Amino acid sequence: MDKVHLLNFGISSGKLSGFLSEISRSASLHISSYTCVANVHMMIEAQFDKSFANIVNNADIVTPDGKPLCWALKLLYGIRQERIAGMDLLPVLLKIAKEENISVYFYGGTQEILSHTGLFISRYYPSLKVAGMYSPPFRKSTIREDEDIIEEINNSGAGLVFVVLGCPKQEKWMAAMKGRINAMMIGIGGALPVIIGMQKRAPHWMQKSGLEWLFRLMQEPRRLFKRYLVTNSIFLYLLLKEFIKIKLIKKKYPGFNM
Repeated sequence: MDKVHLLNFGISSGKLSGFLSEISRSASLHISSYTCVANVHMMIEAQFDKSFANIVNNADIVTPDGKPLCWALKLLYGIRQERIAGMDLLPVLLKIAKEENISVYFYGGTQEILSHTGLFISRYYPSLKVAGMYSPPFRKSTIREDEDIIEEINNSGAGLVFVVLGCPKQEKWMAAMKGRINAMMIGIGGALPVIIGMQKRAPHWMQKSGLEWLFRLMQEPRRLFKRYLVTNSIFLYLLLKEFIKIKLIKKKYPGFNM
């Protein structure tokens, strides 16, 4: 998919149908690839970690999950990009996987989350082929453990691997597994607990207004307060800086197109 450079990494652009088509195509063909579901937090992580920025830039698809990223594309480049949120992608991808007979695998999350996921799928997607689920230990995995999980996923026949480790851990894991796991990997982070009903999602008006982060903050203030305070502030600063830069360039070179 085509990407638009935004601050420090490329954002894939297009309609939801295009994202779904590309992800499902790679999954059905067992193409070793990965999708990053990008928000402000991911962008700021990449801002201060060049190796992580490279991981995101090397992703096959980078969806604009955060509404502020869509606003930034419009403000800086006049691009009207719809939000492609992980919470919207996940249920549709499960439906497509069921209809197209694509086996799925869930890697990451606690055992409790995976147990709830199994119950959720048996209720809403009973004919979906679940190739496996694995809750890794909360430590760096050994080489032997990595080799074992690669063999397990590849032998399972999974075409779509949902990675539930949180940013930036899940993106680093997917990048390390590209070329080794024969499937499309997609980092869904905090989307899974919401989809399966363990957490609530923000009301629709908050989603449309770009305030879903505020709803999550109210649910988990102690864990998320510092993250949102710091990352949102830095993002606004970088966005303003880039906006001024573009305005100055266009003023000096009227015919210049970014």
